[in-house]
Amino acid sequence: MSKEKTHVNIVVIGHVDSGKSTTTGHLIYKCGGVSKRVIDKMEEEAKTLGKPSFKYAYILDRLKSERERGITIDIALWKFESPH
Repeated sequence: MSKEKTHVNIVVIGHVDSGKSTTTGHLIYKCGGVSKRVIDKMEEEAKTLGKPSFKYAYILDRLKSERERGITIDIALWKFESPH
């Protein structure tokens, strides 16, 4: 049997403040795209900024102004390979 994986492109759209970055960041984490260590670091930063629920969004929201304001300003592209 072939071990070739299927390539998938995912586009996430939605209203402002509907949780797109948080949901996508959580999906990336659950699929193995980032480590627990990275999530722990994002969680610590989110707590420091008074936004503990944003830890998954910070995977995609990398600009300082995005994290401080709690909104996504720039588009984010993320490429990773799942172990499945």
